[in-house]
Amino acid sequence: MKSYKNRSYIVTLNISSVIKAGVIFFLALVLMFSISGLLTALKPGYRVNSNLIHQATKHLSSKVLFHFLATDTQMIKAGMQDTEEFPSLGNTIINMATNISFKDPRSFIGRELPGFAFFDSEILVAGEGTDFTNLPIESVPSDKIFHAKEDPNLKEVPNESQQKKENDTKHNPASSDLEKKTVYIYFTHTRESFLPYLDGITDPNAAQHSKINVTNVGMKLKEQLEDRGIGTIVDKTDVQTLLIQKGWKYPQSYQESREVIQTAMNKNRDLNYLIDIHRDSRRKKDTTITINGQSYAKIAFVIGGNNPNYEKNAKLAKQLDKLLQEKYKGLSRGVLKKEGSLTNGKFNQDLSSNAILIEVGGVDNTFEEMYRTTAALADVFSEYYWQAEQVDGNQSNPPSKQ
Repeated sequence: MKSYKNRSYIVTLNISSVIKAGVIFFLALVLMFSISGLLTALKPGYRVNSNLIHQATKHLSSKVLFHFLATDTQMIKAGMQDTEEFPSLGNTIINMATNISFKDPRSFIGRELPGFAFFDSEILVAGEGTDFTNLPIESVPSDKIFHAKEDPNLKEVPNESQQKKENDTKHNPASSDLEKKTVYIYFTHTRESFLPYLDGITDPNAAQHSKINVTNVGMKLKEQLEDRGIGTIVDKTDVQTLLIQKGWKYPQSYQESREVIQTAMNKNRDLNYLIDIHRDSRRKKDTTITINGQSYAKIAFVIGGNNPNYEKNAKLAKQLDKLLQEKYKGLSRGVLKKEGSLTNGKFNQDLSSNAILIEVGGVDNTFEEMYRTTAALADVFSEYYWQAEQVDGNQSNPPSKQ
């Protein structure tokens, strides 16, 4: 009888535990859905997304992650050295919050002293005269300029008809080659403009304009590629306007342009080459060269090191750089790899194995100089493109040159 009562007591206790577990599970579900609803109700600029999670976790070293795994996996823990200590939690938190590492003094001043931010860059191929003292610098407009509702006045309007006559050479493309759009040109920093055309603007970071900007360069490159029979799309979506509408900041430009690219790729499955055109904020002495008596704007290829397509994208950039050096010696500033805590490190180049970012000229260059450069770029790109088409077994023939 006593034994029966004990068994009855045990059964009662287990039922109580099950009820408690069920209540806890239900409350956990309610809490989870409440948090999810709260996050989706936030403004787009404050929502949690994969990019934000990446930014928050990329500062964790492999050693920290290894120790976390070892706490739950005995096999990993058994393989660790007894002398290995768990990284300081305080140092880890400081590094995640401020990007400062006590083991790397450069991180204390990387944002403050010109040039120190370049330790996140690697020169894969150095162009003529290229070193760490003259690598491309990204313009970052102030909040006032970023949210400005009016453009600065123009002191000069580019003469498109004269430039077309001077720089263009027809190559009689086959019309069938143009029907298939394989090259996609876009602009993450759409409003990057040029000081020669802006009245009263002298600061490279203030050289921003909604109409006279890098999109003009992209449109010219499109014309020159199609003159060589390569179907090209130019997407002039104003990324800055979309950022402002969402309440996002300028550093989120690549996150916004990513949505633009993905939309375009979903509409056109033939898009293969992604070209993001920028302009450097370096001054004219670093971004200009004279070739055969004519002034050209130098270009630089930038490849993000933090993406799975890095090797293939770097190979494309290196081949274009090689062709430029052979035909237009000194025009290319080289191929740069950018990764780390002070840069984007991806540049949406994970979306294609043929994706590159090209800095065309600098803040002081003119459209005449940049259009000569895009003609040279179209020349070598078309050579690479048609060779790649033949290797891939495409039966289309490149247009004949006159």
